[in-house]
Amino acid sequence: MDITQANLDIKTLLQDFSANLPHFPDGRIDYSTSKEAPVLTCFVQFEDKILLLRRSDKVGTYKKMWNAVAGYIDEIVPLEKKIFEELREELGLTEEEIKDIDIAQPYKFTDEKIDKTWIVIPCLARLRKLPEIVLDWEHTNYKWINPAQITDFAIVPELDRSLNSVLQNRASDFL
Repeated sequence: MDITQANLDIKTLLQDFSANLPHFPDGRIDYSTSKEAPVLTCFVQFEDKILLLRRSDKVGTYKKMWNAVAGYIDEIVPLEKKIFEELREELGLTEEEIKDIDIAQPYKFTDEKIDKTWIVIPCLARLRKLPEIVLDWEHTNYKWINPAQITDFAIVPELDRSLNSVLQNRASDFL
């Protein structure tokens, strides 16, 4: 997906949410009462492996399940800035460690168990070298895996769909 178009689409989406939902004191949109929420799902790739993260029991949803780097799209900023922010917060990565980023087509799905519709923006951040991973409170463990192994883990809903969508852009990296 073209990053300029993605930024325009996100800006329009967030303006709608921002007008109808409460905000935190720092200005970010508070999705706690919303039936819909846009989220970033960012896979980290080094060579032929992707990084999976085990969610802690301190997160709001999907406790102890495996996920990629993820976060609410809760402020109107360029998507790249949000991606770098999440990578820094959750893994301790710097922009210099990121070789490039691909963004796949966003999609919606409803998780009936928690009565929430997620607007998922899948992305893939390729690393220049194997970094030291520094987990924040959101995760307790991580594993580098072959993408084909993703369904061997107790993953958050639709994570395999998000992975497949970003791999379509980078299919040659995994052949």
